[in-house]
Amino acid sequence: MKNYNFIFLIFVLTLFVNSCNIKKKNTKDSDSITIENPYLYLGQKPPGLIPEVFAPGIVSTEHRDHNAFLSSDLKEFYFTRKDINNRKWLLIVFKYENNRWCESVVGSRVGRPILAPDGKFMHLGSKYMERTETGWSEVKSLGPMFDREDWGIMRLSASANGTYVFDDYKSNDVIRISMLKDGKREEPRLLGKEINTGKWNAHPFIATDGSYILWDGERDSGYGDSDIYISYRHQDGSWGEAINLGNKINTSAWEASAYVTPDEKYLFFNREVSQGNGDIFWVDAQIIETLRPKQNR
Repeated sequence: MKNYNFIFLIFVLTLFVNSCNIKKKNTKDSDSITIENPYLYLGQKPPGLIPEVFAPGIVSTEHRDHNAFLSSDLKEFYFTRKDINNRKWLLIVFKYENNRWCESVVGSRVGRPILAPDGKFMHLGSKYMERTETGWSEVKSLGPMFDREDWGIMRLSASANGTYVFDDYKSNDVIRISMLKDGKREEPRLLGKEINTGKWNAHPFIATDGSYILWDGERDSGYGDSDIYISYRHQDGSWGEAINLGNKINTSAWEASAYVTPDEKYLFFNREVSQGNGDIFWVDAQIIETLRPKQNR
């Protein structure tokens, strides 16, 4: 999977590498990749119902590239990268500015970053950053309700109405939920056996409208390693049985960190393509509606 066409990569870089005047945070400035293309998603041809590697040679590289997410206007594409040489994780962004996609480093990765639907907050597990006029604020704590020594939150995802879902690797890999009621944050509670069954339940994503949760875990009924599952919320607020996304998305390899784009057109996720290394894949998000039970439509 990593044997991408070297000549094509050189061609892309020759055409598109320019300097990009984007302010960087907590890093030294370096040359940035500027991709001149008026289309969203870095000019990629949209995938169909079979997952494809996203932006090979640009986003999905020889490094460990993970955890893709976008701003609501689709003009900021974020992902995390673990450099194979220095083993350090970074949070990287491509911004569409002045008819160009420009790459810069936001800073070191904290947690599994993901934007809140309004784009004003970037959740970083038990931490967060606020959007400012010049970029992002310093990292802040969500407070004692979430920032606990006995919890290990990797990914915290929020719906438009402020519902949080998050994982906890220090408590046997479970997923919790916390809702807003009358403007007040409720104490997090464990989700039921529909979701917290099997091993490695992690990296949840809640839909903007709160109608479903995606996460990854390992179950005896799965395809081998960690698979991606979905649960739909019933009208009474309960959650339906976990549904495996099927053999187009899940394989015998490790799949994780599912995310649906703000326009609800595409599903992004990670797949391990070699031992300890993975790429970002994307696929048409039609499967979300295809699997939705009739009573939840």
